[in-house]
Amino acid sequence: MYKTGIRYNLRLLFIVVAFIFAVLVSVAFLPPGAIGRDQVIDLSKAITKVAKENIPAVVHIDVIQRREVVNPFFPFENDPFFRYFFGGPQMPRKFKQELRGLGTGMIMDKKGYILTNNHVVAGASEIKVLLANGEHYPAKLIGTDPKTDLAVIKISADKPLPHVTFGDSDKVEVGQWVVAIGHPRGLDQTVTQGIISAKHRRGIMDPSSYQDYLQTDAAINPGNSGGPLLNLKGEVIGVNAAIVTQSGGFEGIGFAIPSNMALHIAKELIAHGKVRRGWLGVSVQDLTPELAEAFHVKENKGALVADVVKNGPAYKAGIRRGDIIVSYGGKAVSDASTLRNLVALTRVGKEVPVEIIRKAKHKTLSVVVGSLEQAMKMRLSSLKERLGVEVRPATDKDVERYGLGAKQGVVIIWVDPRGPLGKAGFEVNDMILEINGRSIRGIDDLASAIDSLPHGKVATILALDHRTGRTGYIRVVIG
Repeated sequence: MYKTGIRYNLRLLFIVVAFIFAVLVSVAFLPPGAIGRDQVIDLSKAITKVAKENIPAVVHIDVIQRREVVNPFFPFENDPFFRYFFGGPQMPRKFKQELRGLGTGMIMDKKGYILTNNHVVAGASEIKVLLANGEHYPAKLIGTDPKTDLAVIKISADKPLPHVTFGDSDKVEVGQWVVAIGHPRGLDQTVTQGIISAKHRRGIMDPSSYQDYLQTDAAINPGNSGGPLLNLKGEVIGVNAAIVTQSGGFEGIGFAIPSNMALHIAKELIAHGKVRRGWLGVSVQDLTPELAEAFHVKENKGALVADVVKNGPAYKAGIRRGDIIVSYGGKAVSDASTLRNLVALTRVGKEVPVEIIRKAKHKTLSVVVGSLEQAMKMRLSSLKERLGVEVRPATDKDVERYGLGAKQGVVIIWVDPRGPLGKAGFEVNDMILEINGRSIRGIDDLASAIDSLPHGKVATILALDHRTGRTGYIRVVIG
C-alpha cells in the first residue's frame, strides 16, 4: 500500500513536470504579438527590427510636373466687351504651369530599381529620389501601369543599394500584425503599425482597374503612397496605395496592393516597359443569389459568363454564355473580379484548366490564354463598327496641349461621316473623355463602356473640341 502511494505520487509529479515543460516550450514558440506581457515585448522588438532593416531601402520621391495649360479666357479674346475690360487680345493662348508632389518608393534590388505608385510619378517631368542616408539621385521612369496604379523608376549609383525582400501576399491572414514605412506629408522615415483588417477589397477606386487590396489600420497618409507594408519577418506583403477618408487624413482605413500582384507587374515593367496581360475573351458578372437559383447552383460563388467573344480563347475552348466559372488554374473563383485578376496575371500562351458549371454539372475545359493585343484588334474593329471612328490613346503631349489633369481620354484619328459620332459632329483630333459619367483613360475603357451598351442606346459623351480645347457633353445613339 505504501509503495503503491509512492508510485502514484511519482507518476503525478512526472505528469505535472511534463505539462509545465510543454507549456514553456509552446510559449517559447508563440509568434510575436501574441497576448501576454512577454509577447508584447517581443512585438515591440519585432517592429523595431523590421524598421531598422527596411528604412534604408525606403525612399522619398519628389516629383515635378511641367505643362502648358490652355488660357480659359482665350476663346473670348475677340469679344468687344471682354477686350474693353481686360485690355485687348494680346493675352497668351497658353501659359506654363509647374506642379510638385511627393511620395514613397522601395528599392527592389541592388541595381536601383524602385517600385512605387503610378499616381506618384505619372506625368512627371522630373523625378528626384532621396535615400534614408541623405543621398540624392535623379531617377528615370521605367514604366507605369495605371490599371494597378503601379510604376517602376530607376536610379544609378556607384555602389550596391539596400533593398527590400518580398513575401507571399497569398499567405497573409486577417488580424496579422503589419508595419508601414513611408513619408507622410513629407515626414521622412515614418513607421506605423497595425493589423490586416481584411483581404480582397475591390471597387475602392476605378472599377475598371485590377484591384485586390489588402485593408489595414496601420496609419497611412498622403505621402505614404508607394511605400511598403511589411509583415513581422520584414517582408513586403503590400504596396500602400490609398485611404478612405472624409477629412483628407488617416481614419483607420488604408489599402495596399498585394505584393504578389505588385512584383509581377514590376517584373513586366522592367523587362518590357509595359504589362503584357492575359485575355480570355469573356464578359462576366457576379453570381447573385437570384442568378444562382435561376441557374440551379447551390452557392452564389463564381463568375457568370454573360458573353463570349467569337473566335476568342474561351470560345475556342468551348466556354459559352450561361456557363459559371468556379475555378481557374486550380484557384477558386469567387466573383467576376477574382477571375479578371487571375487571367490578367497569366502568361500569354499558357494552357490553363478552367472548371465550369453548365446545367448544374461540373466540367473542366482547357483554355490557351490569349493576349490583350489580340483583344485590342478585335475591340478596335468593334468600335469602328459601333461608333464609326478609329481612336488612339492620349499622349503626354495631348495632356499638356489641353491642360488635362492626367493622361485621360482617347483621340479620334478617323471618322465615318455617316457613323454615330460623325453625325453628331465629331471630327478628327477631337477627344472622348467620358461616357455616361465613366472616365475614359484608354481604348480598353472605351471598348468596355461601349460593349456594356445595347444597340440603339443613347449615351452621354464628354468630348473635347480640338480646335478650342473646350469640353462639352453630347448625346449620341450608339450603333
